[in-house]
Amino acid sequence: MLKQRHQIFVVLLACMDALVVASACGVAWAARRVVVEKYWPNKGESWSTQWESYVKGPFVLFAIPITLACFWLFNLYRPRRDQSLLSETAQIIKAAAMSVALLVLTLWLAGNDFVDGPKGAAAGQLGGHVFEAARFQFGLLLLLMPVALSVERAGFRLALRQLRRRGWNQRHVAIVGTGRLGQIACRTLERNSWTGINVAYFVSHHEHTSRELCLGRPVRGGVGAMTETLEDYPVDAVYLAIPTSRASAVPGVLRTLERFPFDVKIIPDVPPRYATQAMSVSELDGMPILSCRESPAAGLGGVSKRVLDVVGAMAAIVVLSPVMLLVAGLVRLSGPGPVVFKQRRVSLGGQQFDIYKFRSMVTLADEVQATTQDREGRDGRIRREVPSEWTQRDDGRITPIGRFLRRTSLDELPQLFNVLRGEMSLVGPRPERPELIARFREDWRGYMLRTHVKAGMTGWAQVNGMRGPTSLRKRLQYDLFYIRHWSIWFDVRILWLTLFRGFVHENAR
Repeated sequence: MLKQRHQIFVVLLACMDALVVASACGVAWAARRVVVEKYWPNKGESWSTQWESYVKGPFVLFAIPITLACFWLFNLYRPRRDQSLLSETAQIIKAAAMSVALLVLTLWLAGNDFVDGPKGAAAGQLGGHVFEAARFQFGLLLLLMPVALSVERAGFRLALRQLRRRGWNQRHVAIVGTGRLGQIACRTLERNSWTGINVAYFVSHHEHTSRELCLGRPVRGGVGAMTETLEDYPVDAVYLAIPTSRASAVPGVLRTLERFPFDVKIIPDVPPRYATQAMSVSELDGMPILSCRESPAAGLGGVSKRVLDVVGAMAAIVVLSPVMLLVAGLVRLSGPGPVVFKQRRVSLGGQQFDIYKFRSMVTLADEVQATTQDREGRDGRIRREVPSEWTQRDDGRITPIGRFLRRTSLDELPQLFNVLRGEMSLVGPRPERPELIARFREDWRGYMLRTHVKAGMTGWAQVNGMRGPTSLRKRLQYDLFYIRHWSIWFDVRILWLTLFRGFVHENAR
């Protein structure tokens, strides 16, 4: 029944997408025609007729199937109840951009007037200006399609959510496992009620059980009687949330489920701090492999992040070169010592590199002691929330000009060259010194997850005020949130926030 409904939804979505694409093409075409008539008015009816027949028609006829094909390629017609609106919007933007690019290529290969320009008398009247109008139309379409399609899909989601709240389009599931993992799965599905997934009942991960309820839902026996349970109480899907202590029961459960047409989903018993957005399942000669500690910025994501880094760093160097020259002169006048100093830091995969900064301290500053702020950990050990090696706000080692540079983050501008060298990224956890890393990884669980992405000039922690002598625990929480939710759009958002609130902060050292 649900699969039949899904097929109806796919057809409905495809029709809605086609209507939105046709509307966007119509608006872009109308806008282009207004531009043509404004700059080249009243050039004759033959041009208007030619425009109608050779441009408007093929433009829409090609645009709709190309867009629908790209949406299918990006899995935008697959049932994804667990996909967030933000994730779907990102996929829509990618698919729409590819659609416009393929549309341009298709029309150009077809020799359409839309790209090649009009022929005959119209060509003499318009000349090369038709290309400017074409670029205008494509640019407008590139803006219109992602926005219009995203709004359409968001509206569709909202309508589905309302229907699901009324009990329609529900997907009833059973959870095998009444322990911690099964309860986490149930609560997670409850919090995300917009998915329309309803937990009908539990099946104990033990062979037999006398337990009757779990989180207010019935427990219908154990895995030993699961065949009878599923026959008497059929569901749409089964979630396996069996703890590692009962891993030996999994093969038998899977053999039982082979007799039923239900979808089966396995929830691995992996600690949350190891579960990142980059978790994936691969296969090697029939052996499934669950990857849970890979860098989220790998594959195509890593390529896009590197492109953003190179383009952004080069643009920043060009724009800020006068500022960097001025700062270099001020540092030179502030006292003896190098203008730029380097220090060993740790980045992706634990690799060490030399980070560059404008000097903001007196020479041999490391010989001067800084203050410490200690804190007792949960295990009774004294942990330094703010390490003594971190510079404090009232540190006497900082020069007057250095204090200004640190407060405005201008001392970090030379790190743009670290970004170009591939040692750092524009966005990522701030790099730390090797000796601090050696201590932190012993005192703070999950700290080394920070090395799964390149160290950055700015980060999610920094734009949220975690700069200077702030709590290491809070900074680590922000860094791990960034790693678990990384996307190229998250990087763009952080860069945007950095422009407005990331450069100057009261905690800057």
